[in-house]
Amino acid sequence: MKRTLLSIAVILGFTVAASAQGFHVGAKVGANFSKIDGQTFKDGFELGYHAGGFAEIDFNEHIGIQPEVLFNQTNTKVTDDPNDVFSPGKKIKLNYLSIPVLLRINAGKILTFNVGPQFGILMNNEETLLQNGKDAFKSGDFGMVAGAQVNVGALRIYGRYNVGLSKVNDVVDQEKWKNQAIQLGVGFKIL
Repeated sequence: MKRTLLSIAVILGFTVAASAQGFHVGAKVGANFSKIDGQTFKDGFELGYHAGGFAEIDFNEHIGIQPEVLFNQTNTKVTDDPNDVFSPGKKIKLNYLSIPVLLRINAGKILTFNVGPQFGILMNNEETLLQNGKDAFKSGDFGMVAGAQVNVGALRIYGRYNVGLSKVNDVVDQEKWKNQAIQLGVGFKIL
């Protein structure tokens, strides 16, 4: 299923790029300030990172799409409540392969606004619950992304907010855990 979705995305990307007025690819890296909402986790953002590649496909000077493939790290801490499903104070680190497909709204040559869906595939699903050995986190996450990007030549400086729309816990009858992240980073247009 994961390979099929990725194959469809690649084929669609090449098809759209062939008919686009502007096409660029590049690499990006930055910081994630992330957390998982839920009573089990401490309320506060933890530092992580993201890195990957992007394509800018402009249909005209005002609008386009920006598909990306990113390695995203989500960090959080468990509360000190001894009744939680994890050990009190435990640090949780979730690594996602994230695929956002963003609408690009160009407000001039320097400023671009981005908004769109993001699908994440959990790369390290070894977090289990001590009581029953069941996986604690689902293998996928669906969310929305919104942000802005400053374009200075080939340099891209961006900030965005990611909010999870699906619950990421794979535990029956527990609270709903959802990802949130603030991303700050830089990118460089290669082509």
